[in-house]
Amino acid sequence: MKNENALFGAAIAENSVGWLSIFRTVACIGDSLSSGELVSRDADGKNQYNDFYEYSWGQFLARKYGINVHNFSRGGMTAREYMTTFADGKRFFSPRLAAQAYYIALGVNDLLCQNHEIGSADDMYAVNPDTFAGYFAAIIKKYKELQPRAKFFLITMPREYRDDERKIGLKKAHRKLMYEFAERFDNVYVIDLYELAPPYDESFELRHVMNGHLTPSGYLLTAEYIGRLTDRIIDERIEDFRDVGFIGTSLRE
Repeated sequence: MKNENALFGAAIAENSVGWLSIFRTVACIGDSLSSGELVSRDADGKNQYNDFYEYSWGQFLARKYGINVHNFSRGGMTAREYMTTFADGKRFFSPRLAAQAYYIALGVNDLLCQNHEIGSADDMYAVNPDTFAGYFAAIIKKYKELQPRAKFFLITMPREYRDDERKIGLKKAHRKLMYEFAERFDNVYVIDLYELAPPYDESFELRHVMNGHLTPSGYLLTAEYIGRLTDRIIDERIEDFRDVGFIGTSLRE
């Protein structure tokens, strides 16, 4: 019998496997970063915001990993709007759209643009708290009701070279909140773009940003960052993901 290592030349490095492929259905919840928004200009030079879901990082992941990705995002989205009107209006809480895993990337519009109070992880226990943390936690809870054993990946905001002290402080507070949710909810993990992905620096902006938003190449790179960080989480905690094939069924390990 041939030696397995000889057959492949070397032992397969498990940390190089595209582990995200173990999921069959994934959903992305977010704002323009998740909706593949491209910004055009009208005849008067004014920005026109267009959601191109086929260029979203979620669809790049779908094509790379061979998975089915639902996109529950829209440019300008906030956690408050998502939870109070948007998701119900679009029927995104429908059982037929239940996924095995959810990416949630919200906070830019809430905190950086609309100055919504961030709140704290304790708001997940409060009744109707009007804070970013409260609405964000409510989204997780709602999808957990729909798919109790689903896995959740919470995405921190990427660093940008134009960030001032206010934005840096808010992004760090947002990152801290994501990790606190990961500690308090089961099956929740953090995709830490802020700390672990390359920053959106001046070179990145020149090559992959147009009119203030990413281009298709920028969304492709973001998909690479998110995919690799997801693969790393699964590789390091593979025991947590043994039951992925049973998510959405009545079967148990």
